[in-house]
Amino acid sequence: MRLLVTGGCGYIGTVLTERLLLDGHQVIVVDTQWFGNHLAEHPELVVLKQDIRDSRAIPLDGVDTVLHLANIANDPAVELNPELSWEVNVLAGQQLADLAVRAGVRQFIYASSGSVYGVKQEDEVTEDLVLEPISVYNKTKMAAERVLLSYRDEMIVHCVRPATVCGLSPRMRLDVAVNMLTYQALSGGQMTIFGGRQTRPNIHIKDMVGVYQHLLARPDLPTGCYNAGFENLSILEVAELVQTEVPAEIVVTESVDPRSYRQNSDKLCSSGFTPAFTVSDAITDISRSFKEGTLPDSPECFTVDWMRQLGLQ
Repeated sequence: MRLLVTGGCGYIGTVLTERLLLDGHQVIVVDTQWFGNHLAEHPELVVLKQDIRDSRAIPLDGVDTVLHLANIANDPAVELNPELSWEVNVLAGQQLADLAVRAGVRQFIYASSGSVYGVKQEDEVTEDLVLEPISVYNKTKMAAERVLLSYRDEMIVHCVRPATVCGLSPRMRLDVAVNMLTYQALSGGQMTIFGGRQTRPNIHIKDMVGVYQHLLARPDLPTGCYNAGFENLSILEVAELVQTEVPAEIVVTESVDPRSYRQNSDKLCSSGFTPAFTVSDAITDISRSFKEGTLPDSPECFTVDWMRQLGLQ
């Protein structure tokens, strides 16, 4: 198939693009490359350094499926420039979907976020619960979902609500929970956690890629939203898992982030997807890479700081 991947040079997008090429697809990547381009050249790969807000220049002729990952990711990054975030996370997605319909694209897979649910008291969060986003980032993802699902009569639309992703990528992120705590333990012998009791779902980056592969192979699945999170752990439990791999002190401080929820992904699993990797696998991989001296830890690995350096605030 001929695929368009927005954000294909990102943390998840890089691993996804590599996997799609191995699967034999033709891939067009559209990415601003604010965080670099770590993709190797490939005869079936075209990489365009381009802002998705300039949607008219995005090549959609002959594209079967759009995998839309490009966004301003996480709460602190969005707070740097909320106006930019609404433009990228919502308006650009709407323009892209409109052009995709006109070009005859049959399937649109959107990377939303499990954080759209906000704070939930239910034992498990399922796709049918009311969305109550509490941050600007969460609100942009909810709005984008609603916009994209409005095209459901014109193409297949699958919105993925991922848990917090962990694990290695050539375009590494060291500012997401598991990766951050593992890096803190390895580099400084100490992990600082805020609160510690908040429960969050997690997903290994290889399983995250697997979810996109699964949806790509199953355009027959009903249009709608699918949770993708398989280990609901408190921040303290994550730190304790890191301790089993890396001896390090845990320092607990007060938290101002109340988000806590347990994600249920039965809908996705009942469609035939089975996760194969764990948080512990991610910790082990990061630890091994650090010890081998191959773990990326450049300034680009810390989203907010790097965006400030780029003048995007």
